[in-house]
Amino acid sequence: MMRRVVYSLIPIMIFSVYLYGLRSLIIHAVVLLAGTATEYLYMKTRGKKVSEAVLVTSALYALSMPPMVPLWVAVIGIIFGVLFGKCIFGGFGRNIFNPAITGRLFVYISFPSFMTSAWMTPGRFGTNGVDAVSTATPLGLMRSNVIPDLKDLILGVRAGSLGESAVILIIIAGIYLIYTKTASWRIIVSTLVSFMALSTALFFMGASSSFPPMESLFSGSVLFVIVFMATDPVTGPKKNQAQYLYGIVIGSVTCLVRIFSLFPEGTSFGILMGNTFASLFDEWFTPRKGAQK
Repeated sequence: MMRRVVYSLIPIMIFSVYLYGLRSLIIHAVVLLAGTATEYLYMKTRGKKVSEAVLVTSALYALSMPPMVPLWVAVIGIIFGVLFGKCIFGGFGRNIFNPAITGRLFVYISFPSFMTSAWMTPGRFGTNGVDAVSTATPLGLMRSNVIPDLKDLILGVRAGSLGESAVILIIIAGIYLIYTKTASWRIIVSTLVSFMALSTALFFMGASSSFPPMESLFSGSVLFVIVFMATDPVTGPKKNQAQYLYGIVIGSVTCLVRIFSLFPEGTSFGILMGNTFASLFDEWFTPRKGAQK
């Protein structure tokens, strides 16, 4: 299962290199090395082996980083995510929080200036004048009442985290993961529908800081998080009915944080909120002993 996720991430990683060149490769390499080393050293003291899941965690975390994030910040985040989001719970299969999101949110709160201003104007392997000067993301533009072109958002050639803008590739990956039964379509659909429904309602109600629904969907990391992080089989619920509720929580919290808080993006908060209640949702839909008598 973890290998199929890695396969689906490879085209997105290649696209990030297309947009940001060598910088993207360096971030991926450093994060993978630090993440794997952290899990190896921790598990070695307990006589256990490194799981393949750390490859997924490292790739997802790296793709969620701004292209100009300092490497030491990226390293601190992946170490924190692997150690405190996974290892201390007993390793793969026992963690309750998504380690990639845990690491990202840690650096997002601890080093906000690096995580909200380290954006680059995309280029082609540096030959198109990759601009190291800070530039606005689509979410930043919309907060300034500038609506980006929907076509540009779909094609993905815009500022953002390394992997979030590859909209077409993310959709293809989602179809592949659903087809191979690697990801739950219930979680994807319920998260997507709840986010879009609440975004549409708040936009037409005239809520401040609300954005046009379609532009909102293709801006930021909503699609990326829905396909790759909300569907994490370890930190999500197992019961079918619980998965619908889980997706509704993630989609709704993401929308509310994005619109009503000072944070420009709410996906990390949405995932961790869903992770917090995942086991409870499963319990709600587990028949009690004697209930069927």
